[in-house]
Amino acid sequence: MTGTDRYRTLDVPVRGGELRLGVWEPAGADGRAPTVVAVHGVTASHRCWSMVADRLPQVRIVAPDLRGRGRSAGLPGPYGMAGHADDIAAVLDALEVPTATVVGHSMGGFVAVALRSRHRARVPAVVLVDGGLPLPPGPPGLTDDERSTALLGPAKARLTMTFPDRASYRDFFRAHPAFAGGWNDAVADYVDYDLTGAPPELRPSTPVAALTADTADLWGRWLPAALDDLPVGTTVLRAPRGLQGEEPGMYPPEWAGSVVAGRPSLTLRDVPGVNHYTILFSDRGAAAVADAVRSAVGTVSAAERGAGEPSAWDSSPAPDP
Repeated sequence: MTGTDRYRTLDVPVRGGELRLGVWEPAGADGRAPTVVAVHGVTASHRCWSMVADRLPQVRIVAPDLRGRGRSAGLPGPYGMAGHADDIAAVLDALEVPTATVVGHSMGGFVAVALRSRHRARVPAVVLVDGGLPLPPGPPGLTDDERSTALLGPAKARLTMTFPDRASYRDFFRAHPAFAGGWNDAVADYVDYDLTGAPPELRPSTPVAALTADTADLWGRWLPAALDDLPVGTTVLRAPRGLQGEEPGMYPPEWAGSVVAGRPSLTLRDVPGVNHYTILFSDRGAAAVADAVRSAVGTVSAAERGAGEPSAWDSSPAPDP
């Protein structure tokens, strides 16, 4: 069964409307496969997870378009990490899933941390992918809008642009330094999905208001205590390059190391040769993320069964990238 065969979409009720989900069902699903909730970044959508999902055929991947993104773009505010976390709890309720491992990329990492903090019993394991840790402090005195611009730069500017057709939007991303030499079908699919409207005024789906509100919350006072409550064995994957393919990345190694050093439940790992985007959109990056998720799910499964009882999940090798 291919990733395409496993994939479907559905909508579930949340505050103010319905949230769109992308779901990759496990091969030979018998209702007992573990569920992984995959949470995307600030201007992304659930389609960023396709390469990771392809490498996890034994689990059910549930990936929402967060409020204000993708096909959930029409949902009203307020935004913020607590709101996104409660939306995901509503998703788990709708799907009748009591607990799930959660993996979050970029802003999705912060959502994962908030979900664990607000709905602790439902999140036995977390994987953070170049997100979720406190960001390096920027210049003092910035407004929320200025802070989001300093953090995201061209990614924020893109949200105000229009494109005459899908080919033009693809060309825009092909020229992006983060995708230099790294264009593939998964990126093309992700880029196509992002557009809303009609030619010649196609536009990215994320409203600037959602981005600004959510970015402001990344520096919230809630974060340190929520990080302290993450499960033992939480893996943090760091991309050495940032949103524009630049070094040292969104989390400079010294900064990331200092954050993790005071929290023994966290394990920091670099994924060599990737940037903030290609940690999901490259064979090397997707394989590293899938490995971390596989390990987290295996640990939860072992704890639920009791020590010393092997399962097919624990012994199954990872598929080739």
